[in-house]
Order: sequence, then structure tokens, then C-alpha cells
Amino acid sequence: MSQAELQDQVATAPAALRLHPDDDVAVALRAIMAGEAAAGVTVAEAVPAGHKFALAPIASGQTVRKYGWPIGRASAAIPAGGHVHSHNLETLLSGVEGYHYAPAAAEPPAPHAATGFDGYRRPDGRVGTRNEIWILPTVGCVARTAERIAAITHARHARTIDGVHAFAHPHGCSQLGEDLDGTRAILAALACHPNAGGVLLVGLGCESNQLDRLMAEIPEGLRSRVRTLRAQEAEDEVEAGLAAVDALTARAAIHKRQSVPLSELVVGLKCGGSDGFSGLTANPLVGRIADRVIGAGGSAILTEIPEIFGAERLLMARARDRGVFDALVGVVNDFKRYFLEHGQPVSENPSPGNIAGGITTLEEKSLGAVQKAGRAPVADVLRYGARVRRKGLTLLEAPGNDAVSSTALAAAGATVILFTTGRGTPLGFPVPTVKIATNSALAARKPGWIDFDAGRVLVDGFDAPTDALTARIAAIASGTPTAAERAGERDIAIWKRGVTL
Repeated sequence: MSQAELQDQVATAPAALRLHPDDDVAVALRAIMAGEAAAGVTVAEAVPAGHKFALAPIASGQTVRKYGWPIGRASAAIPAGGHVHSHNLETLLSGVEGYHYAPAAAEPPAPHAATGFDGYRRPDGRVGTRNEIWILPTVGCVARTAERIAAITHARHARTIDGVHAFAHPHGCSQLGEDLDGTRAILAALACHPNAGGVLLVGLGCESNQLDRLMAEIPEGLRSRVRTLRAQEAEDEVEAGLAAVDALTARAAIHKRQSVPLSELVVGLKCGGSDGFSGLTANPLVGRIADRVIGAGGSAILTEIPEIFGAERLLMARARDRGVFDALVGVVNDFKRYFLEHGQPVSENPSPGNIAGGITTLEEKSLGAVQKAGRAPVADVLRYGARVRRKGLTLLEAPGNDAVSSTALAAAGATVILFTTGRGTPLGFPVPTVKIATNSALAARKPGWIDFDAGRVLVDGFDAPTDALTARIAAIASGTPTAAERAGERDIAIWKRGVTL
């Protein structure tokens, strides 16, 4: 979108939007000056784009609603038209809660005859969106070794497969118990990913995360595509790694893209650098994509457990059965205990960037974030490091941190990640990461980061952007590189929860 088109869009859009009839606030769609009329009131003070203002007087202590749900309580009296933000609104969240099983009607999305994509069907039936060789170090000591092997072989095999990538991390030694188990589980799950036509595990030899134990975590039917290298035992570890990747590449090159239906797609759902537009544009747009994929018989994975606090009941009501509900309650309350046991409040979110963008409380952020999950029933709940096992919508345990949660999504089996952002980020992860801007200004300013402008929803509505984003995702799943891939942004981060020896 050109600057002139962006200005025209701003000029024709309404000044503010009330999202639900029960809401006490409206969201400014552009900067509003004091004295301007918007959403039926006269704005009492300047309100930045993405921020909220009161639609009627709000008493101190009164619960404030947005999206039709509570987002906090007023910490001071707020006049009609007053700016509602961190100076006068506080969270209602405190700690672990009790939940009651009260299922609501959540019908599976209607089947959708959307265009499929060209993917790589693996021997186990799964479909990848890339055909790459992944090099996974067991421990940070050999991370640079893995990267050297990848750099040489990526150039060597550029015309044969889609790429060779090493994923460095600092973990794998000086870890104990469940902390070490988590590192091992993530690396094993990544080694099973259908986007990898072959995997080289590079170990040092003396680390806690031993190669044999890691290999045991990989299902026997997938081990034939995995090679291992112990650097301490090789005379020249780089040459040994090059030979292993050459052999893996010859094996992977047999696989060719073929036309597959949308049901073979597994989309990861992620937001990072959210703003006041996230819950208005990009997140509900991605929710429509999730419903479309699930309606076609595919899978979607939602994570960032701390960023559903305050909105968890919406998901719990959609649990497909009591077992899924109980698992969801367990993940939510375990994460709250994790914060409390470390002396931290469960509401220590949003981030400074979120606040600058107009999000005030965690409840507000969460109510916008869960819209990425669309309206499908929650079919399954997975713990950190586990792999997706059911079609439909899955909730995955992981923190809100962009790199950690996106890595967990990839390890769980997401073959594309839909990453919404209102502030922008260049980060990319093991699988194609589609950056979706919540506002057109960001999309225009950062074309090297952004793959799709969801700000157009405010002018065009959802139908045309949903079709356009579906087509964009299908093209990316078929091989078109994302902005992050073009920039060489490919990283992982592992959730470290224990002591370091």
C-alpha cells in the first residue's frame, strides 16, 4: 500500500470502534484530539491510535468491559470520553482459580473448499511445506560447529533441496531433571518434523543431553532419516558433518512437491508485539484462517498460555469433552503456579511495547489473543515438547516469549506459523513464519518484515482479506519464501526452567 493509499484509508475509516454492545470503552482507530466527537461521545483528552476511551462515566472500582468481557477495574473515576489506560485501569487477575465444566455449543467449522498447496508428503503420511536438512546441536558447545556445517552444505546443495539450516541454542548441559527433559523433548520433536527431509544431530560427547538418550525419544519409524555426530570422537568433526549432510541430502532429494489438500496443513497461531489493533484486525483474521483450515480437516495449534489468562474460560467452554477441559485447567493453573512460585504476579504482562500500542491489562491482551483460535472446539491439550496428535484445534503449553513459543509450535508439528504483530519484529523460526501486520502503517513502513497487511480489514471487512490471506499462505506453503526466510531469520529458543549446575 502506498503512502497516499494509506492516508486515504485513514481519512475514510471511522475515528473509533465499539467492539461489543456491552463495552464501556471504544478503541481509537486513529489519533483523536481532545474535543473531537467519536463513537457517540466527545473525547475529553487526546487518545492515541489503538488506545481506549470511556463511552460513559466510569466510577472508581467499576469493572470495565471490552469485547463484552471484563478487562480490569477502574483505579480512579474516568469521565465520559476520558483516556482509559494504565493510569486509571488495573487488572482483576490475582492467582490460581477454580473452574467449572460448563460446555457451550461449539460446532466444528463448516467444511471449506479452499485451494490446497504443493507440499512434500513423507513416508509416514505427514506433509511438509519445505524439504530441508536440519542440523540440531545437542549442546551449546557444538552450536558453532553445526552452523559451519550448515553454511557449507547450504551453498553446496542450494539447487537440490530447499536449504540446510542449523539451529543453535545454549542448553543441553548443566541441566537436571525436568529441565533437561524439556530440552531433550524439544530437540527430539524438531528432529521428527516433516519440513526436514533429513536431520543431523551433532553432539559433543560429554554433555548431559547424550545423543543415545535423545535418539531414543525419536520414534523408530523416523530414525532412518537421522544421522548423529559426536564431535569428540571425530578426527575432523566438520568434514564428518559435511559427509553426513551430503548423504542426507541425496536421500531428501527424492521427495518432490505434489498437490495436497488444505487438510494436510498444520498452522501455528502466534502473536508478538501486539497493539490495540491486534484484537480488531489480525487476530480475528487469523481466527478465520484457523477455522478454514480446521473446516477443511486440518490442524491449528494455539500456545502462549500466560496470554490466555483472563480469557481462558472462553476456551474451556469449547473443550470437546471433560478430559480436554481438565487438561486445559491443569495447564492454565500450573502456569499460574509457575509464576507465583517464582514470586511473580500472574498478571505481569503486557510488555512495554504492548502498553505503548494501547493494551493496558493482561485480560485485554488475552481477549484479543485468543481470537487467533477462531471458533472451533478445543480438540486436545499438549504439554511442552509434545507433538500434535489430533486434527482440529490444539492448545500447547509454552510461555508467551516469541522465540520460545514459536519454537514449541514448530516442534509440535506446525508447518507454517501465522505470526500477528502490531509493533513488528524480524524474527523467524524453523518453519515458514508469516508476519501479519495489525495495522497498515506498520505494513507500509516495514515491507522487509511483513508478509500481509491485516489493517485492510478496517476498510474491506473480513471476507476479501480472508481469501487473500488464504491464498498467500497456500503460496508460502508451496515454496514462496516469507520475509523472514528471505532475510535469513531462522532461530530456536528453548524454555529453561531449572537450575544451572
